[in-house]
Amino acid sequence: MRIIVVCGAGASSTFVALRVRRLAAARGLDVDARATSEAHLAEVLADGDVLLVGAHLAERLDELRRVADEASVALAILPDGAAVDDGTIALDLALATTAGAGS
Repeated sequence: MRIIVVCGAGASSTFVALRVRRLAAARGLDVDARATSEAHLAEVLADGDVLLVGAHLAERLDELRRVADEASVALAILPDGAAVDDGTIALDLALATTAGAGS
């Protein structure tokens, strides 16, 4: 599974993606989590499975959903606290989102 994490500038998403990769490895899951900024989103979505959007980008959700839909990538908004969590919130959300997309 390929998870794309986006925030405004790419800084907090880098920490979330790193934690997701570490946690997924500890769980024995085949996960590639990548961070990107909103400016580079369209470039990295091509082979993504799920897009996790920082809560602070909620006002841009319509545009982000349009970009994700064009790439056939599921989308979920990260709740507050995901950036300081050990990766559990983001990874579990991504897994639930892709499971729901397949139903």
